[in-house]
Amino acid sequence: MPQLRTVATRLLALLALAVLIVFGNSAPASGQELQATEYRVKAAFIFKFGDYIEWPAEAFRSPSSPLVIGVVGADAIADELARLSAGRVVGERPVVVRKLRHGEPLSGLHMIFIGRTSAAQLSAALAASKGQPALTIAEAEDGLRLGSMINFVIVSDKVRFDVALSPAEASRLKISSRLLAVARNVVAPAP
Repeated sequence: MPQLRTVATRLLALLALAVLIVFGNSAPASGQELQATEYRVKAAFIFKFGDYIEWPAEAFRSPSSPLVIGVVGADAIADELARLSAGRVVGERPVVVRKLRHGEPLSGLHMIFIGRTSAAQLSAALAASKGQPALTIAEAEDGLRLGSMINFVIVSDKVRFDVALSPAEASRLKISSRLLAVARNVVAPAP
């Protein structure tokens, strides 16, 4: 167990360092700059989550198929994620980012980020993705309760995340223990 804690600490430190290197470490001066920094950090996390998820083979049409990330109702995060992922790969797959509106079909996606929205819209998006081999990520107070696999939270002005294993298992996704080790909370399936 101490070895897993060491790996988790290193992973969290590397993620933080990557965010500082990519986005700088100057303190934002305004609320708008704070929000832009939050978007950049969330986009960096979303991109890095792909390295710690194992999808079932049938999730991709071929070994060279791209990893498709859909962003629902959060164009600023989609733009940042597209910028961040341009020319980069997750595993050996190129990354494609698609901006989506609430109610658009969510098929063919491997990761789905659902921006701040009403509980009804979040529930509808999560229901539309249920059973698909797609990692769902939200930023809602009750995101995990509504069925998201990962939910962003702000703790002491830092972006953190919680993980729910049941919806991931139901979608045949395996989340690496290295990612779970740096999550703020992990909700395990009921016995």
